[in-house]
Amino acid sequence: MILARHLALVDRDALTRRLGRAVPAEGVLLTGLSPPQAAALGGTAGAAVIESIGDAPADVRAAIRVPTPVPMELAGRAWAFDGRPWVLGIVNVTPDSFSDGGRSSTTEAAVHHALQLLDEGADWLDVGGESTRPGAAAVSLDDECARVLPVIEALQRLVPAVPVSIDTSKAEVARRALGAGASLVNDVTAFGDPLMAGVVARAKAGACLMHMQGTPRTMQVEPRYDDVVHEVAESLGQSIARAVEAGVERARLFIDPGIGFGKTLEHNLALLRHLEALRVLGAPVLLGTSRKSFLGALTGEKDVSKRVVSSAATVAIAAARGQADVFRVHDVKATREALAVAYALGPRASAR
Repeated sequence: MILARHLALVDRDALTRRLGRAVPAEGVLLTGLSPPQAAALGGTAGAAVIESIGDAPADVRAAIRVPTPVPMELAGRAWAFDGRPWVLGIVNVTPDSFSDGGRSSTTEAAVHHALQLLDEGADWLDVGGESTRPGAAAVSLDDECARVLPVIEALQRLVPAVPVSIDTSKAEVARRALGAGASLVNDVTAFGDPLMAGVVARAKAGACLMHMQGTPRTMQVEPRYDDVVHEVAESLGQSIARAVEAGVERARLFIDPGIGFGKTLEHNLALLRHLEALRVLGAPVLLGTSRKSFLGALTGEKDVSKRVVSSAATVAIAAARGQADVFRVHDVKATREALAVAYALGPRASAR
């Protein structure tokens, strides 16, 4: 996988450390090159700097073309990724979620909340039974299943045409959830469970592979990157390759840069500024910024539930830039309003 970025977007000090030599102020950084390709372009260690993409050999130029994600079948329907993002409403069936812990901790409350999100304009629903906030306690397999399966079963009866995602890193939870009617697995560990890929492949389900440095309990302990955008893109490319090798269809994979998962404020901002770098991977991009702590750091708002405006701002900007295909959010109504403005003003977005 060859990635290309203009040097103006890269931390030159970090790049100098990575390549072992000074780099010019302008040009294009290529990484993921084979040793012969790098050497032919005057580079080393799989990387090189050229003046423009036009200076790259034809095989390199072909490898960095930005492919358009193909439609994905979920819940019996083909969903296209054509510049009009879908909204994934969050249903946390947990007592300790960072944003709304306890709000939907019973089946009845969770189903009610899910239906409300659909009324507000959600296209899909993401049901989770284990918090992934920093320091969150682990949840047993049985407890997680007891939380999420009745909710998924109820949604399958009430709104069978709505794609439901199971937010889990446990293969057995995913297997049971898919059997109960879910059609997508949202895995923050990118198939850290070695059995997960097989579960997804056999069910012909969709799956979202997220980037995370560390684990939910350690991820915010001094996260470090030399070039966060390149390193996240390279890691997600490797996650895709492993999933495909394990039997998952490439066309059924999403990617998520993992905002807030093993990233500092500056790491998060760099990723949001340059999400288009992930397009080279050819997979739909799912973005989750909703109510996250980096927004509180920017605005000073400590009350998580009051980060609605800042969350909607990230959606509007990413949508107007055409950087994401699915937005995972708590506040669907505000998101829909932000998208309406983005569609009106953004050259790459159009109304759904």
